[in-house]
This record gives sequence, structure tokens and C-alpha cells, in this order.
Amino acid sequence: MKNISASELKVWMQQQRVFALVDVREEWEHTAFNIGGKNIPLGELIQRKTEIDPNRPVVVYCEKGVRSVIAIQRLGQHGFMSLYNLKGGMSAWRDQ
Repeated sequence: MKNISASELKVWMQQQRVFALVDVREEWEHTAFNIGGKNIPLGELIQRKTEIDPNRPVVVYCEKGVRSVIAIQRLGQHGFMSLYNLKGGMSAWRDQ
């Protein structure tokens, strides 16, 4: 599994790189604070996987980086290849 730091992700965003950003937190967490990712809660991820483009890099995030690791494992079993975990999740993002 590949990790990306909050600072690296900010550079990707500034460079306008093409990638998908997926927030696997619950809707209320996403509403309270997010960085623009598509909100697909972990419990709905496999049923909604068609909403994610498997042909581009996908950065997955949650609050601390635990649910996103689980999400990456699940997506990997369904053919997604270029997956990145936001190391430390939204907690790390806010600390940057």
C-alpha cells in the first residue's frame, strides 16, 4: 500500500494532478470538515465502487488513517491498482 502525506497531497492539488479523492468517513464527519473528496462511507464502499474511476490514482482518507487502510484493502480486491492512503487522515491534514 502506498501512503501520501498531507503536504504531498496539497502539492498534488496545487499542481492540479488528475486523481480521485475519496472520503470514507461517515456523512456527518464529511459535512463537519472535508477537503473536497467524494464521500463514500466505508460501510457503503463496495456497493458504490462504480462511483470511483479505477483508471486514475485514488487517494483515500478518513479521520486518522485506519478506515482508509481498510478501504484500500477492499478496493484492491476489486481491481483498483493505484491507491494511496492519506497518512494520518484529516488529523494530519489539519496539523499541516
